[in-house]
Amino acid sequence: MKTRLVLATMPLAGLVACGGAASGSSAAPSLAGTPAASAPGTPTTDGPEPVTSPTQVTPTTPTPSVKPVTSSQPADAPPPTSTKPISVERSPVPPPMVTGVRYARHAAFDRVVVDLAGARTGYSVNWVPKLVQDGSGAVVKIKGGAYLQVALFPAYAHNEAGQPTWKGPREVAVKLPNVTHVVKTGDFEGMVGVGLVLKHKAGFRVIEQSSPTRLVIDVAH
Repeated sequence: MKTRLVLATMPLAGLVACGGAASGSSAAPSLAGTPAASAPGTPTTDGPEPVTSPTQVTPTTPTPSVKPVTSSQPADAPPPTSTKPISVERSPVPPPMVTGVRYARHAAFDRVVVDLAGARTGYSVNWVPKLVQDGSGAVVKIKGGAYLQVALFPAYAHNEAGQPTWKGPREVAVKLPNVTHVVKTGDFEGMVGVGLVLKHKAGFRVIEQSSPTRLVIDVAH
């Protein structure tokens, strides 16, 4: 596989409806491009989106950007409790492209959704002492009480022409109850990194969804 290096940035625009495992709460701004009238970083409220074939993992094409999410699941859904790292291996051909990241506040947890164009791919979600930019090794200078590193592989955040498919600023202040920032930590050698800055360590879960392909990370408040 040829190596492609493109560091894209993610917009502060609001998130679109992403269909998830739990919700009922008001939507917050997202990282994935979608029609939204709110200003960057300002939560919006959208109608619930039907959930299609969710597959929870425990231990049309989406538009580019970072924005708020709404979901059709009950607002009283329980928060995740496990803090164990998660890793899933897959080798789709061709690898999917990350087109955006969205986020939302729910009653008992915060939700971050990674939108992909293409098949489901491998990923890992791990606790790290700090967030580091892939390739350069530069430390992300955002203070937090805990850091979750999400890595998708194989995957890209740019197309064959080298143009970013996940557009916008590299760091977005989402200001949720526990998740304070979402950071693009890399698009390097077939791996896309998404870092979550938290106020404190808490339980999390990962949910895979299809039509379109999404990876959902819920983090307890």
